[in-house]
Amino acid sequence: MTALLRALAVLPLWFYHALGTGMGWLIYAASPRYRRILTQNLSAAGYETVALRRAVVAETGKGVAELLPVWFRSQANAAGLMRDVRVGDVIARAQARGKGIIFVTPHLGCFEVTAQWYTHTHGPMTVLFSPPKKGLITPFVMGGRGKPNLTLATPDMRGIRSLFLALKAGEAVGILPDQAPGRGEGEWAMFFGRPAYTMTLVERLRQSTDAAVVMAYAERLPGGRGYRGYAEPMPPRLEAESPARHLNRALEGLIRRCPSQYLWGYNRYKVPSGVEAPFKQQQFGVPGDGEK
Repeated sequence: MTALLRALAVLPLWFYHALGTGMGWLIYAASPRYRRILTQNLSAAGYETVALRRAVVAETGKGVAELLPVWFRSQANAAGLMRDVRVGDVIARAQARGKGIIFVTPHLGCFEVTAQWYTHTHGPMTVLFSPPKKGLITPFVMGGRGKPNLTLATPDMRGIRSLFLALKAGEAVGILPDQAPGRGEGEWAMFFGRPAYTMTLVERLRQSTDAAVVMAYAERLPGGRGYRGYAEPMPPRLEAESPARHLNRALEGLIRRCPSQYLWGYNRYKVPSGVEAPFKQQQFGVPGDGEK
């Protein structure tokens, strides 16, 4: 099966984006729950136009379909999909400190291609990822994501330790910061005007290692032409602002640059099992444990 996926991955990116657009609309039509979450999240962020919602549906589908070429092409080929890189000297300055880099990459654009590009052009990276709940697809995910210089770390004690060790060695780590962490691994902070259980791992890593924190994402270019990469330092933390709110505010700034390419259909505001909701769920529309 892996050999077949590698063979299919050579098809042009525009093909997968066209296919993904259709997939996005099929998912939107088939899942009332997905439609509801997507619409609620957009509305809470102040995005209520039909045009933007349509664009989000299409871009979300593209994000699924493009995984095949990004995962199953060679690392050099996948990295080459980054047609325009706008990082200035951010990465060079962070590397020069010698204390490692924490790449904070939200579910914005093609977040998978950023790690492929960095490990091909700059050096080793350890990426935190959650294994698929369906074990049958785990070998394909591991085979697709696993590339030279790219180490995968699971969100457990062993995986977190590997992140610390990578930073201590002056290497880079990659984290998707807009996922709902498990109990004891986050705190409630506002995200687009609603409380979201937000990971504290980024701040713990930074405090323990003094690593540089760099925001990064890859914007999907039209017509299947590839991606435009961005990297920049975290904005300064405001007075009396919690680390979790600081992180969410920084993410909001990135997302508002190309809102159509954010994963609005993800249930970002769920209450993880065993975590107490901060306010009345009815007030904010925050789903409880029974709705993940």
